[in-house]
Amino acid sequence: MARKASLSGFPEWLPNERLVELHILDTLRRTFELHGFGNVETRAVETVGQLLRKGEIDKEVYGISRLQADEPATGDDPNALALHFDLTVPFARYVVENAGHLSFPFRRYQIQKVWRGERPQEGRFREFTQADIDVVGDGKLPFKYDVELALVIAEALSALPIGDFKLRVNNRKLAEGFYLGLGLADTAGVLRNIDKLEKIGADKVKTLLIDEVGATGEQADAALALAQIRTEDTSFVDQVRALGVEHELLEEGLAELGEVVGMAVRRAPGRVVADLSIARGLDYYTGTVYETVLVGDEKLGSICSGGRYESLATKGSRTFPGVGLSIGVTRLVSRMLGDGSVTASRSVPTAVYVTLANDDAWAEAQDVAAQLRSRGISAEVASSAEKFGKQIKFADKRGIPFVWFTQADGTHEVKDIRSGEQVAADPATWSPAPEDLAPRVGTTTV
Repeated sequence: MARKASLSGFPEWLPNERLVELHILDTLRRTFELHGFGNVETRAVETVGQLLRKGEIDKEVYGISRLQADEPATGDDPNALALHFDLTVPFARYVVENAGHLSFPFRRYQIQKVWRGERPQEGRFREFTQADIDVVGDGKLPFKYDVELALVIAEALSALPIGDFKLRVNNRKLAEGFYLGLGLADTAGVLRNIDKLEKIGADKVKTLLIDEVGATGEQADAALALAQIRTEDTSFVDQVRALGVEHELLEEGLAELGEVVGMAVRRAPGRVVADLSIARGLDYYTGTVYETVLVGDEKLGSICSGGRYESLATKGSRTFPGVGLSIGVTRLVSRMLGDGSVTASRSVPTAVYVTLANDDAWAEAQDVAAQLRSRGISAEVASSAEKFGKQIKFADKRGIPFVWFTQADGTHEVKDIRSGEQVAADPATWSPAPEDLAPRVGTTTV
């Protein structure tokens, strides 16, 4: 983070820092809506049973005692309440409860805060904002959406001032089919250990595969050889087949991953990489899996991840398969502010500061500000008639680019305090340059 938070793991931003976050959120929102994703918001609280229904989660959930019934529920009570730690599981509940009111395939984006019992460190917070997109079907969901979401995320991230990134894509069918072809029945166990590859290295993963999964040395070496394949085109298919393993599920996964990467080569060249080390630890992923890293800052971890799930949401015999990705907005903002790579051109939205020649001029100054605002120009009025030099200094300190003066004869002038240029102006017609209407966010301060 750019500053030390008063409460570890719960970030707060200064106004100029918040502008960077808002720029990211607005850019993501605009991109998602351009692709037809509608916005939803789910409640912050879920039952523990709902949150953990897809198996044990290795993240601590924050229980809520104040909202419990008169007799507080115990920690192992599935009806106990807790803050949601992601947006996917609450969204699954939302789909089930509102299925009769939704049109499928249902395209949604959701931007909300979540709470997770992390140990605070670089890139990890206890309270943070996520931005998710998902497409959910009723009974079935065409694979084309796996391809589309990769392209949407590549477009959204490309619109942000974050530098180069790689969207790393794999397919659980490919990996599981390969392991089954090797004779390893505990595919989930292999995936969990392969998922640790970047953290602990190949030698330790091999030991875990032998000790915990029961793999032979040759089987472990083959699993690691698969995980080392990375290509920016579909050449990974031949590299996998060269390993000499055969299985029907493997072929299905190869075809699906080839479709994602093949379209990415056409629409987002250099952004999407077939990386067969990507496993994703959550058990509900069943096909395509995604992780995204910033080039040169891989130690930060994944800034965007997700995948395909066939039955995260169910209602009796009815299933709602989907595919989605989640962007760690707070992780991105923290990195940008921490290294100073992105700044806002000013810390306030105000474009014009209307000065006071005397205290009796306040009402007239408000009329000027109202005229400016009616045309979309952000303006505020000085609170007291100090010397003009002090009023200008106050505007400059806050980064307000223009200062407005009303002359004794009723005429007006506006000064660009960056250049010093002062010109006659009419509050009914004057406008700043478009780039000065609102603060700008970019890789350099303007």
